[in-house]
Amino acid sequence: MTVIIDGTAGITFPVTAGSASAVQASSGRVLQVISSSISSSQTTSSTSAVASNLITTITPSSATSKILIFVNGGAIDSNTSSNLQTTYIYRNIASSGYSLLSQMQVFFYTSGNAFGGHSFNYLDSPSTTSSISYQPYFKVSGGSGSVWFNNNSGVVSLTLMEIAA
Repeated sequence: MTVIIDGTAGITFPVTAGSASAVQASSGRVLQVISSSISSSQTTSSTSAVASNLITTITPSSATSKILIFVNGGAIDSNTSSNLQTTYIYRNIASSGYSLLSQMQVFFYTSGNAFGGHSFNYLDSPSTTSSISYQPYFKVSGGSGSVWFNNNSGVVSLTLMEIAA
């Protein structure tokens, strides 16, 4: 059997009469992209992490795949000066419960409302082909008053990219 190795397209096996050629994804190739977003407002004054209304689910095609997670946009703000907000990304594999993966902190220091946006990413290695849900959580982690995950001024998105290992 002849095997053709092409650095741009992965490994291609010869076409058998009556079937299509099977191409395996080369390392680093994007296999699928899933994205969701919200524009609704969500706020908390809690110092314990609160689940956002944004959740995205992906089912990896291979247990060796990595999932590249992006949380972007939206408008987060603080209604008091000297507030610190922490936003987390949690992962749930099937029904195994949520696990903390990463976090981002935003510090506000103004005489009134302060505004910012989410912009962080994380590369996860879930080692499964089961359905995986990712969900941001957020909390007040310093100062007083409330913080927003999104304050109706924008759209915040959660994008998942399956990357071939």
